[in-house]
Amino acid sequence: MITAQALAACLMLASQTYHVPPAVMIGIMHVEGGRVGQQVGPNGNGSYDLGPMQVNSRWLPDLARHWRVDLATARRAVRDDGCTNVKVAAWILQQKIADAGSLYKGIAWYHSATPVKGMRYAAKVINVLERKGLIRHDEAYGAPPVRRQYASR
Repeated sequence: MITAQALAACLMLASQTYHVPPAVMIGIMHVEGGRVGQQVGPNGNGSYDLGPMQVNSRWLPDLARHWRVDLATARRAVRDDGCTNVKVAAWILQQKIADAGSLYKGIAWYHSATPVKGMRYAAKVINVLERKGLIRHDEAYGAPPVRRQYASR
């Protein structure tokens, strides 16, 4: 079993490797609520969600090809290895951000290409980031800066 500290280190490395914000990865992990070794489903389309980041099993064929392993090996790696799971999630998020052209839509598309479901999901992730103090809502919406008055001579 992987410790929380080791999983956090893996998440930071994956965020750096794939150029995705670590705070967003933390938010996704909290919203997904998965854990190492977990397989949830089946979903409506017959897929399953795997591990801490709840990586959808529809990614397994691509991963198996890329890693040159069989599907069962890819499934075990994504489900049972916390570091592999967060690396795959960061790789997916990077693709979704690039495809969507924005961070917010990329977060939405990480979860679902269905606009209503995706946007609801992205709002949950942003809410987690705000609750944990990783972002401030007023900054996100361009609140005017606080003016400082200085004593005049």
